[in-house]
Amino acid sequence: MLTSEKITAIADELAEAEQSRSTIKLLTARYPEMTVEDSYAVQNEWRRRRIEAGRRPVGRKIGLTSKVMQAATGITEPDYGAVFADMVYENGAVIEHSRFSNVRIEVELAFVLSEGLAGPEVTVFDVMRATEYVIPALEILSSRIEMQGRTIVDTVSDNAAMGAMVYGGNPTKPHDVDLRWVSALLYRNETIEESGVAAAVLNHPANGVAWLANKLAQHGDSLSAGEIVLAGSFTRPMWVQPGDTVLCDYGQMGTVTCRFD
Repeated sequence: MLTSEKITAIADELAEAEQSRSTIKLLTARYPEMTVEDSYAVQNEWRRRRIEAGRRPVGRKIGLTSKVMQAATGITEPDYGAVFADMVYENGAVIEHSRFSNVRIEVELAFVLSEGLAGPEVTVFDVMRATEYVIPALEILSSRIEMQGRTIVDTVSDNAAMGAMVYGGNPTKPHDVDLRWVSALLYRNETIEESGVAAAVLNHPANGVAWLANKLAQHGDSLSAGEIVLAGSFTRPMWVQPGDTVLCDYGQMGTVTCRFD
């Protein structure tokens, strides 16, 4: 376990990296004694400071919920991070590529809650009852810690590599579609780069939200009505460069698109 001074120092480093759009050295290489709980403490300190600075929290992201994402990162358990209002883009947005570091795109479903969810025993049924709409979303990953050799301790400390999100398509009631079979085709510059099916997220994407509510309970936290929850990617992350146009086709749930300048 790390001291509170070390946790504060790491939060300082990550805040500076976010500001300067740079990366820092692996935490696990410098703090081999660092635990997952330490990394959530770092993230919570970063989140607390952002709220104090006037940024408005609007939800959470869940990462590493599918086998394809776990294989892509070498990390075998899910994690979560915070989403602020200034991280949320509407469909068709033009996004400044240099705002982020190690920029990649993931394909997800976002759950918009009409009721709060508090663990520790939240189930997929609770999530379905508490969800007002499910909507297609792209997550923009931004890693402020060097990529090679990362563990879950590094990614959690780095707000689960959350950069931003883009939402679009058709807001859909959770019982109006079989969420397991929502599929997506991810294009970069008119070429399909990735495809996937939402059941890859813990067998049902609502299971991702249930996992989050139960994990938050371990940290004395919960989900509130009105929050947006990104349930986790069901494709591998796709690298993007300045000038790239990204479009994701979710079939009957519509499309999401953005362009990077």
